[in-house]
Amino acid sequence: MTRLFNDPSDFAEESLEGFVAAHRRWVRRVPGGVIRATPRVPGNVAVVVGGGSGHYPAFAGLVGQGMAHGAAVGNVFASPSAQQVHAVARAADSGGGVLLSFGNYAGDVLHFGQARQRLLDEGIPCEAVPVTDDVSSAPARDRDRRRGVAGDLAVFKVASAAADAGLPLAEVARLARLANDRTRSFGVAFDGCTLPGSTEPLFTVPAGRMAVGLGIHGEPGIGEQPMPTADELAELFVSTLLAELPPGVDTPRGQRVGVILSGLGSVKYEELFVVYRRVAQLLDRAGLEVVDPEVGELVTSFDMAGASLTLFWLTDELEPLWTAPADSPAHRKGSVPRVEGADDDEIPDLAQDVVPPASEESRASARTALAALAAVRDTVEEHAEELGRIDAVAGDGDHGIGMRRGAAGGLRAAEEAAARDAGAGTLLARAADAWADEAGGTSGALWGVALRSLAAVVGDEQRPSAQAVAAGVRAASEDVMRLGGAVVGDKTMVDVLVPFAETLSSRVEAGDALGAAWEAAAEAAGRAAEGTADLVPRMGRARPLAERSVGTPDAGAVSLALIVRAVRDVLPD
Repeated sequence: MTRLFNDPSDFAEESLEGFVAAHRRWVRRVPGGVIRATPRVPGNVAVVVGGGSGHYPAFAGLVGQGMAHGAAVGNVFASPSAQQVHAVARAADSGGGVLLSFGNYAGDVLHFGQARQRLLDEGIPCEAVPVTDDVSSAPARDRDRRRGVAGDLAVFKVASAAADAGLPLAEVARLARLANDRTRSFGVAFDGCTLPGSTEPLFTVPAGRMAVGLGIHGEPGIGEQPMPTADELAELFVSTLLAELPPGVDTPRGQRVGVILSGLGSVKYEELFVVYRRVAQLLDRAGLEVVDPEVGELVTSFDMAGASLTLFWLTDELEPLWTAPADSPAHRKGSVPRVEGADDDEIPDLAQDVVPPASEESRASARTALAALAAVRDTVEEHAEELGRIDAVAGDGDHGIGMRRGAAGGLRAAEEAAARDAGAGTLLARAADAWADEAGGTSGALWGVALRSLAAVVGDEQRPSAQAVAAGVRAASEDVMRLGGAVVGDKTMVDVLVPFAETLSSRVEAGDALGAAWEAAAEAAGRAAEGTADLVPRMGRARPLAERSVGTPDAGAVSLALIVRAVRDVLPD
């Protein structure tokens, strides 16, 4: 388990602070994460990677010459927010555009996608390449739905080397996508991981057994097998990966591959070397030539006992990028020229903290919104453990933790805005950004979008009418579906948000006051949340283990139903 921490909620921030202090030669801190400490090269593409904390050396440890130009770092097992990704990308940009690369998890896709759009709107060319190397998370025909695991290293390395070679953004993106298309990984675990402050692991594996095909966020595996010997594990790894050759490869014989054997947190290097010994024998027997293999901890999961094998099928243009020199805190290869650190004034100042003027009516409504957010924080805190338990049935069990962080962060930002006489719209917008920053992940992105949509309709000019609130909730529902891609029936928060928005609108149109209309809508939300127990998930991390969730409601749906019920108590009748 994770033993060394102070306040668990500060773990990710304090860990990043210590990382930067220990690696000033390579990285410097910027809002949202880190960038290279070396001067930017004018006109070169900036490669910005990222993901949640808890996976070191991914992601901050892979920033440096020959590797990424920046890394956006989220909270524990939670994607960085769109604001964080955008801030790191702006700090790393040197005029050649930005390539964003990340593991293909719903929260990362949402946040990096939003950040990309913001960069494009600002006139900064930007491409995004999600990594989809995990063969156990979806069949080959659905490769775009696979998650990213240790294959991140291959894709990040290729993109970064291409960028440092001065290639244009379109070419860097093409090579990164080609690297992703030719990368396959498969992982196992012998025991689960425990987050800072938790007393129990996110999942457990029975003694003498091995979970097969698990993810790196504590997601359970797709099956179990008896505990193997090191050689038996190597044989499982190699046979699984050779069963799916990349497009254009008819036979392994004669191919050149990069190999990554990654420990997930508590498997010792010596154990990995025993496994790799047999991996190398099997690959040689299959006629493959291994190029610059990597054995060690490359993408971890706190203290998870497990390992993964990655095969990166090289081509004539990918191999020089895989073998190119690199110098980062956690990944070094060959020799790069020593470069003096950049001056502080090279980093753009992105701070903007102006509270727009608001009417007295809107400021009064802001106080009601603040009370609502306090009620949200309280009810999330009360039910956080239960939400985590529900989420752990088929997911990674962190929904309660993420909601607790998001609700608390949103309330703090709202309190600061209220103290500066913000109107209701600004207060809700500040809360939205803070919620997304603190929670990360899919729920953080969606709650950030929902609150921002409501804020945009409410505004700062007048007291919101019942019709305006209903319109804002309807806009939130539409934007959440547009951004997240879920529809009613997918077993997500949308199954509650849509009937809540529809009922609220219909009751307001019928002449009900806001309190009465909200009451009816909250009752509809509660019924809808209960109804998700009968659904099979078609989105998110629960999808690979869909059947396990039947009989249990969706955690996001339940949390939304609890929240709208709590808000009712602060609304006037």
